[in-house]
Amino acid sequence: MLGQAAGFAVLAALSPPALLAVAVYLSSANPRRSLLIYLAGAVTMTVILGIVILIAIHAGGLNHPHQRQPRYGLRLGLGVLALAGAIFVARRKPKPARPDKKPSLIKRIMNHPAPLAAFAVGLVLFTPSASFIAAVQVIATARDSIGLIVLAMAVVVIIDVAFIWLPFGFYLAAPNATTRYVTATDAWVQAHSRAIIIAVLLVVGLILVVNGATGLA
Repeated sequence: MLGQAAGFAVLAALSPPALLAVAVYLSSANPRRSLLIYLAGAVTMTVILGIVILIAIHAGGLNHPHQRQPRYGLRLGLGVLALAGAIFVARRKPKPARPDKKPSLIKRIMNHPAPLAAFAVGLVLFTPSASFIAAVQVIATARDSIGLIVLAMAVVVIIDVAFIWLPFGFYLAAPNATTRYVTATDAWVQAHSRAIIIAVLLVVGLILVVNGATGLA
């Protein structure tokens, strides 16, 4: 259970916008404070949504053995949605860059120096993805002790926000080198963000469709 949930959490953590925010905050006037507040927002959203999804699955009885079909049906549905998302992103033509184009709302918020802005960015960027929902569902439907479920949820949360606390930890040890490396990595990720998003959606979708279909069969 833990390994499967962690695997989905790793896929959920692969978020180009999350890394972009880290690169922006590393270049801010107060990187430590900005990253900590951004991390707090991300953890808050991840924990709250994880608990909500966990409770919803238990309330719907999907954790019970006799609810095998609805449980795997949910995984199949999530997989289909992920594959549909991959197809949508792949078929959507990228818009040409316009110098006079107004920055997006998230970028405008990231450029705002107020601590509340960084917290809001963490909340917005860490809304649930199909990968995160799948990770929580694996935990919620496992027949394990409460202690192991809590541990698994903590592991999923830690992995999901890894693109924040890992760079932050490196920054504390080597500020200049970390800033250069994260900025360079972010530039590469943003240049290939479309391909990364499509690949993640395809992998998640295929895993969930196969898992759901196998369970239903």
